Amino acid sequence: MRSFIRHPSDIPIEYQMDAETLSPVREHLNDIGHGGLSFSSPHELEVGSVITIRISRLLPAFEAQGRVAWCRPDGEDYTVGVSFLEASDRFRVRMVEQVCHIEHYKTEVLASEGRVINGEQAAREWIGRYASSFPLLDDEEEAS
Repeated sequence: MRSFIRHPSDIPIEYQMDAETLSPVREHLNDIGHGGLSFSSPHELEVGSVITIRISRLLPAFEAQGRVAWCRPDGEDYTVGVSFLEASDRFRVRMVEQVCHIEHYKTEVLASEGRVINGEQAAREWIGRYASSFPLLDDEEEAS
């Protein structure tokens, strides 16, 4: 079972290295899973650095502290892997994964069908079509 779920690159995230000195940098989410996430960045980040991750497109916004686990060149940019510092973030990420997919579903429906749907409609449709194939967390697999 995959630990990370690939997300469409239209889900924006922000990261901030130092809350007191630097403004947040906006990037796009690549993968997210119960242990962390990855995103693309034009900047190389130092492995071991602690950063704050924020996905403000969600209501309420998701925010968590993470440590840069790896940073790999990817063309002219970098792909950055971040592991979450708090164990409690693992369960919050499960909801973030689903909300990211639902938000993308709204965009897909508009582009492919011309329908404008709100978050509740998108959630109902997405759950009906895709929830059964949504990967389980390790704890959920053990309970089933």
